[in-house]
Amino acid sequence: MIPIRLELQGLYSYREKQTIEFDQLTAAGLFGIFGAVGSGKSSILEGILLALYGSTERLSDRGEKNSMLNLQSEQVLINFEFHAGKNNSKTYLARYSAKRNPKNFDDVRPAEHTFYEKSGDSWEPVSQRAEEIIGMKKEHFKQTVIIPQGKFKEFIDLTPGPRADMMKELFGLERFDLSPKTGSLLKAVREEKIRQETQLQGLLSYNKENLAEKEDQFQKLKQEADEANQKFKNADLEIRQKEAVRAKHQQLLQFRSRRKDLDEKRPEIDAKRLLHREFITAKTYLKPVWDQVTEAKKDLEKYTTSVINCERFKDRFAEEVSELEKEEEDLKKKNQERPLREGKIRDLKKVIEIQTLQQDLAEANRKLETLKPEIDSKKSAQKALQTQIKQLEEEAEKTSAPDSTHLAELKSAERDWELWEDQLAKLNSEFDQIRASGLEVRNQLDQILQAIPKEEKTIENWLSSQKNTIQNLESERDKLIQKRGLSAHVHLLHDGETCPLCGSQDHPNPIQGESDEQELSAKTNEIGEAKIEFDRILGLSQKQSELAIHLENHRKNAEAKKSEIGTLSFRLNELKEKASKSCLVSRQAISAHILSITQASEILEKLRLNIKTLRQEWDAEREALEKTEENFNQAKLKSGSLESSIGTKREEIKDPTFCQPFFTREPEIIRQGIQKVEKDIEEAYQLLEGKQKHLREKRGEQVKNIADLDNFSKLKQESKTKLEKAQVDFEALKIEHGFADEQALVRLFENSLDAEKVMKEITQFDQNLAIATSRIQELEAENGVNEFQEEIFLQLSEQFGHLKSAAENSQNQSLLLGQEIKDALVKLEEKNILEKTYGLLQNRESYLRELDVLFRGSGFVKYVSSIYLKELCNTANIRFMKLSKNSLSLEIDDDNTFWVIDYLNGGKRRLLKTLSGGQTFQASLCMALALAEKVKALNQADQSFFFLDEGFGALDRNALRVVFETLKSLRHENRIVGIISHVEELQQEIGVFAQIELDPDRGSQVKYSF
Repeated sequence: MIPIRLELQGLYSYREKQTIEFDQLTAAGLFGIFGAVGSGKSSILEGILLALYGSTERLSDRGEKNSMLNLQSEQVLINFEFHAGKNNSKTYLARYSAKRNPKNFDDVRPAEHTFYEKSGDSWEPVSQRAEEIIGMKKEHFKQTVIIPQGKFKEFIDLTPGPRADMMKELFGLERFDLSPKTGSLLKAVREEKIRQETQLQGLLSYNKENLAEKEDQFQKLKQEADEANQKFKNADLEIRQKEAVRAKHQQLLQFRSRRKDLDEKRPEIDAKRLLHREFITAKTYLKPVWDQVTEAKKDLEKYTTSVINCERFKDRFAEEVSELEKEEEDLKKKNQERPLREGKIRDLKKVIEIQTLQQDLAEANRKLETLKPEIDSKKSAQKALQTQIKQLEEEAEKTSAPDSTHLAELKSAERDWELWEDQLAKLNSEFDQIRASGLEVRNQLDQILQAIPKEEKTIENWLSSQKNTIQNLESERDKLIQKRGLSAHVHLLHDGETCPLCGSQDHPNPIQGESDEQELSAKTNEIGEAKIEFDRILGLSQKQSELAIHLENHRKNAEAKKSEIGTLSFRLNELKEKASKSCLVSRQAISAHILSITQASEILEKLRLNIKTLRQEWDAEREALEKTEENFNQAKLKSGSLESSIGTKREEIKDPTFCQPFFTREPEIIRQGIQKVEKDIEEAYQLLEGKQKHLREKRGEQVKNIADLDNFSKLKQESKTKLEKAQVDFEALKIEHGFADEQALVRLFENSLDAEKVMKEITQFDQNLAIATSRIQELEAENGVNEFQEEIFLQLSEQFGHLKSAAENSQNQSLLLGQEIKDALVKLEEKNILEKTYGLLQNRESYLRELDVLFRGSGFVKYVSSIYLKELCNTANIRFMKLSKNSLSLEIDDDNTFWVIDYLNGGKRRLLKTLSGGQTFQASLCMALALAEKVKALNQADQSFFFLDEGFGALDRNALRVVFETLKSLRHENRIVGIISHVEELQQEIGVFAQIELDPDRGSQVKYSF
């Protein structure tokens, strides 16, 4: 993650919107954020955490969120733009916004927390959270990327369990948690083993001995089956021959029975043959002529009836036409009076219209009489309102309007007077606290100065003297160690022999080992005490530096507070002098003056409001008067228009004499008379049309009847001639074909005989008789058919059934046994495969059991975590040994506990908590840098970002210089490091920085070195 830009507004001391341009700061590789204590430096890290994770370091998410809002701000707004993703290739925007409840100042509404990804020139919202975008939780982010105050050495202070969990989550070590996978594999192997065992138990009965026994039995059964099958085949051939003779014998019996039935049916068929011959002759030659005679008789009868009917209707049609012509003449006369009657109807309708107009005219006149007094009343009320408005305006002109600018100045002066008095009291209290705190710090410094020996002028001289003392003691100890080394060779010295070291033969005073050992032990104790004293002096020196810095800060803060008090006092005095010029000597006098001005303003405002209300009433009355006058004019115009319309309508009446009596009648009675006359006119017209239509129809029917009479007379004569000729022809055919009895012939005509079906039946009878006779002769001629005996055949069939059953039984037994042998071979092969598989499963189960024991309880994850921690230790030691001048290194044991290797004390191990504050800072810095380096490699990023807000005040100048050189060297490793501090030495060393200053009125302000 690489920051680009951070916008803060309303967070802690950031009252106004401030922008931290990280892209210009990070370009230097190493940058700082500096400012006095309480200026808002650490709030930048809080803002980043809020934007990314929605929570701060100092406050909890519930109940304390209102404390992070600036007391003079209504909302907190944070926009954080940063690079993230693989190789930091994507750009994201994190936005956090929370507002106060307008009804409850201490209540903060739920925050809006959103993320956006840059796509081209626009921002697209994303559903991912910071954990997914950056790839780590908030706790890990605070230990590897941004380290707030008080959290710097949190990683090395973790207990082994949480530290291993952090490594697991940070580096994805859960992939090494093989216990669930091993357990599932072991469970699957056990289930498969049980399944294999179950299958093997089902195959226990299959073995080679049983297979050999079944094969011998199969050979015997096969031989018996072959013999039974041969007997069956011989019997089958014989039975088939007998079955053929039997079938022919049964056919012979069937044909004999069929011929007997046909002989019995012969007389019936002969009678049908005779009837069929007579029916065909009559149908072919006589029936057509008979039909002509019958048809001619019907036509003659029909036409005779038609002629009689036409003669009867001829006279009736003549009478009806004459009567209809007379009725038509009467209706024509009645319809000729229609125009005159319609004219009178139109005049009567004009009378109704005139009556309606006269009613409207009377209504308009009544309305005119009503509106006249109403108009006069409204004019009087309007004049009264106008007089009242004029009086109020004169009263308002007499009342002087207050100066709004002067009133605003007075209110501002009152507010500033009260505010500045409160601030002066608060600043004086803070100044007293700072002065008291400064005195306490000075007393502590005096105590440290009193602890310095009289012979040492300064604590630096004291520290240098103690260091020289330790060096002298260590030199004496080295000599004693050398002397002790020589004493180890004393036993090699013999009189008269040369020394193995110097070659001398004289040994006047050999070294005594026991006394030297005691002296060496005492000297070592003395060095330890001197080092303890040196550490105490060093602690005093560091405390003196810290107290000096604190004292200087107190002095600066006191001067700043004193300056603020002077400025505020000057402003307050200036305000009082300005107020006294207006005879306002106190804040209460200003308040009373403001109250009097406000009351005068309220009176004037009330007069203006009354004037406005009366003007609105006057306008409303004026609009109502105009509307009434408009209605009056419209009624007047309507009255004139109605009188004109009545005169016009009277002129349009054609027969005034006829209409005069109707003006006094009711319009509804006139309408009823009009409707009655109109109905009578319409009915007369419709009756005339109906009579004319009926007359036309009757005349057409009369003409048609005369024509039909002539036509039917001609057809009657033709039918009579045709009938006589047909009767002569029929008599001649009867004689020709021998039908003397005409009644019998007619019955034959009426017979419903199906000639085709009867002929087919006769033909079928002749064919069946011929076939039966022929087949009987053929079958009787064949050998053995006529002599066949059924009892002998049934005995032979029974013997054949026994042979067939025996052959099938033998064959089935042989097939079943053969299938059993095949199944046994398959099962034996399956059994061999299962036994091999079962052996492999047993081996796999034993291996997986061992792995399950190894991986149980995340043991392998802890092992891998310890490897990662050791690699972190090795990486951190590269810098830590350099910072500690090769005197200290870090080590982690098998329980994931950190230890310190002290090379100044023979490389012995001691607890990490025994380090001094500066050494702890160095160790924490090196471990944090190593952790950040691993995270950088994990995220596949070319650059990484590291922000530090901790611990520089605990270092001496030399340690600070070494740390600073270490941080500067990170730029060559493509690292970006940000430092938050108030230490002046760092501010002098770092050229690119942002300066945070706390303005009393505007809040925290950001300035840059570039």
